[in-house]
Amino acid sequence: MLPGCRKFRKVRMPKKKLPPSEPVRKPRADAIRNRERILEIAKEVFTRDGAAASLDDIARRSGIGNATLYRHFPTRDELIEAVYRSEVEKLANAGARLAATLPPLEALRAWMLLFIDHVARKMLIVPAMDTVAGGSTRLIMGSRGLIRTAFADLALRAIASGDLRRDIDPNDLIRALVGIFHTGYEPGWEQTARRLVDILIAGSRPTSQ
Repeated sequence: MLPGCRKFRKVRMPKKKLPPSEPVRKPRADAIRNRERILEIAKEVFTRDGAAASLDDIARRSGIGNATLYRHFPTRDELIEAVYRSEVEKLANAGARLAATLPPLEALRAWMLLFIDHVARKMLIVPAMDTVAGGSTRLIMGSRGLIRTAFADLALRAIASGDLRRDIDPNDLIRALVGIFHTGYEPGWEQTARRLVDILIAGSRPTSQ
């Protein structure tokens, strides 16, 4: 040590205690019921009235006040998006439910038929969806991941069970399924789509079956 220099000791500063974080509050049961009620009624009103649907009418038919509706969905766009997102989530969640209760191929077929119902409902609310920023195309594109995942899980399960050929690519199946809906603007398209589902499945079975 040089003359005149003092040896300094490292002083440890006391750690600051962070304030305890507040527990995340779960939505109340009545708030959840109100939200689900709003979405169900909104789907009906958007289906009936399209772009002319009134949020006041939705609130009245839901049996809640306007303030409650706007608390859940501050803007019209948010409500429309939530309605469509809810329908997509129901379809996606149905995949796991069907897989738990039905054999692989039956579960896949049942989900594909539900997909047809989903598309039919979607076509009814497209006029309302087209009023949001980016239009219905943005909403539909944003939901593809959930739908593809649900379908792929069911298709892979059917392939693993031997019900479908092992060289089948789930992506090819979903493309073919989406192609079915190009007939969606023709009368009786739903019956045609259901028949095509069975044709698509039959063509994907192992040749020995």
